[in-house]
Order: sequence, then structure tokens, then C-alpha cells
Amino acid sequence: MSTHEPAEGADRLAPPAGGLPASPDHRVAERAAVDRAFSAFYRESITRLTGYLIVSGTPARIAADIAQEAMIELYKRWESVQHPRTYVYKTAGRRWARRIADLQREALVDELPEPTSLLPRPDALAEFEARQQMLQVLKTLPLRQRQVLFLTLQGFTPTEIAEQLELEAATVRAHLMRARRAAAARIREREAEQ
Repeated sequence: MSTHEPAEGADRLAPPAGGLPASPDHRVAERAAVDRAFSAFYRESITRLTGYLIVSGTPARIAADIAQEAMIELYKRWESVQHPRTYVYKTAGRRWARRIADLQREALVDELPEPTSLLPRPDALAEFEARQQMLQVLKTLPLRQRQVLFLTLQGFTPTEIAEQLELEAATVRAHLMRARRAAAARIREREAEQ
């Protein structure tokens, strides 16, 4: 049985006693429990996954598509994936890498488009502006530093990031240290300009 986030404590139905095959009602109940666990994970993760892709340089409209595709792939494997969050971020990153090879130098999005269900709350202007400023700082960093810092801000550990980006944990820590220093310097520069 796999371990899932955030629905770790999701109720699982016990197998039928005596080794008898599961009844149709039992299978329906099991499927419903799996769907509830996945739905909770989806709601918790889709916006952050889309944000990660945007920070990684994916145009917003493509980021939303890739995030959905990665979630669909995870859903198909939900019961066998041990670490869904790591799996879906890694899958999305790989899908973006494949799309880059197929794109014909399409201009990347400099500003976020109008709010959508994946980029909610247009009324929270101050929060939106702060995120935009942070995105501008992140965009000035080299790609690996940008990815590592953003994933750290999303709550991933260096070990988890290393697995997702297929790097050594020590390399991730080095990128993170450089990214933090560079981001802090750029924030100080912007504050001095204002």
C-alpha cells in the first residue's frame, strides 16, 4: 500500500475476510476512497505545480496544460506511487523539457495573464504584486538556482529537490546557497533604487 500526501490518514477499506473476492460494492467504495485521496492532493498541489513551471520558464498557458497532464499521469498510477508530490513535479519538469525541444522559439511570458482558476484571487492585489516582484527576482537567477529556490519556498527539502532534478543533494544545497545570496542582493538593489 502506498503513502500519499496530503491524505496520509485517508481511510482505506480492509480486504475482505477469508480471502474472498471483493464484492462490486466493496470495489466501488475502494475506488471512491482512492478518488477522494487524489482529489485532496490535486486541490493542494495544482496551483503550486503550475507556479513552479512558470518560474522554470514555462509560458503560463503551457504551464497549466503540463500541470494537468502530469496530474492525469499521477492519477493513473496513484495507488503505486510512493511520493506523489515528488512524482508530479518530476513528471511536469520532464514534460516541459520535452516541449522545449518542440517549441519554435516562442516568446516567453513576461507578465502573468488575467487570473484563472489556476491563478486565483485577483482581488488580493498586494499579495499579487509581492509575488510578481519575487518572480522578477527569481527570473534574474540562473535556471538551476531559480528551480532550487522556488522548490525550497514550496516546502521541498534539498534531498527531495535532488531527486526531482536528478542532482546530488550537495549540489542542490550549493545552488540554494548561491540563489539565496543572489536573491537577497537583488532585493537590496531594488529597495535602494526605490
